[in-house]
Amino acid sequence: MLEINASNARQWSRLGSRGMFGQAVLSVGERYPDLMVMSADLGNSSGLDRFKKTYPEQFLNVGIAEQNMIGMAAGLAKEGYNVFATSFAPFISMRAAEQIRMNLGYMEMNVKAVAIGSGVSMAFLGNSHYGIEDAAVMRAIPNMTVVCPADCAEIVKTVEAAAQFKGPMYIRLTGAVNNPPIYTEDYDFQIGRAITLHEGSDVTIVATGSMVYESLGAAKLLEEQGIAAGVINMHTIKPLDTAAVDTACAQSGLIVTVEEHSIVGGLGSAVAEYKAALRKAPPQLIIGLPDRFDKAGEYRYLLEKHGLVAQKIAERIREFMDESKD
Repeated sequence: MLEINASNARQWSRLGSRGMFGQAVLSVGERYPDLMVMSADLGNSSGLDRFKKTYPEQFLNVGIAEQNMIGMAAGLAKEGYNVFATSFAPFISMRAAEQIRMNLGYMEMNVKAVAIGSGVSMAFLGNSHYGIEDAAVMRAIPNMTVVCPADCAEIVKTVEAAAQFKGPMYIRLTGAVNNPPIYTEDYDFQIGRAITLHEGSDVTIVATGSMVYESLGAAKLLEEQGIAAGVINMHTIKPLDTAAVDTACAQSGLIVTVEEHSIVGGLGSAVAEYKAALRKAPPQLIIGLPDRFDKAGEYRYLLEKHGLVAQKIAERIREFMDESKD
């Protein structure tokens, strides 16, 4: 099993989410002889080149055919294999949505659908390759678990937990190369259990994926302005850790959700749906990608353009709090 420490965290950061996914699967392959990894002609792009060379009998490239891949994955799972199936986020979540709904959600097959390049990390490839609504689609399918790891160390934790998990799962990989590290030592990771990274009584930022790092930066900037901001890593979008939301609502005057996903249907919607049934709950600010198709661009430029960097997240929160006082 890969060890999480400061040295490894720095190296893994340079690999990025896709490269680290490949390393994590390779590590799992050593201990799970029933593992089967599938790709829709994106083995190298998914960081799986070493895995397919090391375990050629446990790797299948089905070609550019995500719908067939999910059907084959379900069949292999039915025969007892522990299956990971990978492709770019929009292709696996939407091109194969019906197959995931019927063969994984409805049949509850033990397949982990892994989306590489979620959010806008595919940069100049544009909207055809952006995963801006994938979590919303997958979250709506009954029996689907949806996980979005915060950094490369959490990708290791997620893959390990997914290999032990029985049932359908969607793993959403955000970020690009040089993913900033959050975890530099081992920690307790459980699917469905959020992790509080920073305490704060004025506002609680609930973040997922690449936005956990940016939210920690935003919390630091807010504290410099006298605003106590807590940060929760909600790595599991479904099932949502409602106990963590309850605690945040009880302790904070404002809930902010931050995600590299559309403001429609993702983490923000999941939190808002739960809060709607609470008798007393603070207001919520949803920060994410806009509900539109925008122009392509370099990854960091897109994050800054859409306000998904620490400084702009902090500014947006401060503006919302000031407006609420009027």
